[in-house]
Amino acid sequence: MNILSPSILSADFTRLGEEIMTVEGAGARYLHIDVMDGRFVPSISFGMPVIASIRKASKIIFDVHLMIEEPVRYIDDFVKAGADIITIHLEACSDVKATLRKIHDGGVKAGLSIKPKTPVESLLPYLEEVDMILIMSVEPGFGGQKYIEDSTERIRLVRAMLTEKGLDTDLEVDGGIHLDNVELVLQAGANVIVAGSAIFGANTEERAVSFMEKLSQRGVSHE
Repeated sequence: MNILSPSILSADFTRLGEEIMTVEGAGARYLHIDVMDGRFVPSISFGMPVIASIRKASKIIFDVHLMIEEPVRYIDDFVKAGADIITIHLEACSDVKATLRKIHDGGVKAGLSIKPKTPVESLLPYLEEVDMILIMSVEPGFGGQKYIEDSTERIRLVRAMLTEKGLDTDLEVDGGIHLDNVELVLQAGANVIVAGSAIFGANTEERAVSFMEKLSQRGVSHE
């Protein structure tokens, strides 16, 4: 199943609850929540209090993307705040497997992400430890960036790696995805699509519905 995960980094925070209800009503199954610490990436976003607050507004799946150094320190806190999926960066952990185990021990799904310049082969030791792989198709830390064209081949390679191991793991892509390139990303093997500035803004509902139509038309991308 193809899944839309709108990124609230681009939402209007003066009416965040309404924005969440809008994309959920349009058919989005996930809500992408970018947590940035100002160290692993230059920007600072928000943390557990915001997540705990919006958890009360919706039952949508919270897809929490931790762009922070040594996230193992905070896994329990994010679980308590309401995360359903916690994705960490391979580059940010001194012990990736221990961090993934910590996430699973908390009773939530574990994802693993890599930046655009990190070789996809670096994921190989962890493919059977995760529920989702997240390929960054822009440099993490800022919204509104242009999709890096090389990402398409990286998506294909990761999907092939998963298929070779007999794994049907979710493959998420985040960065620069719009209606005019989302089909390319799906064709390459992704099935979870993150979009922020392409959804939130004027006509949020209309944009989200258009994305859902694209995802529905494509069906399951890697079958």
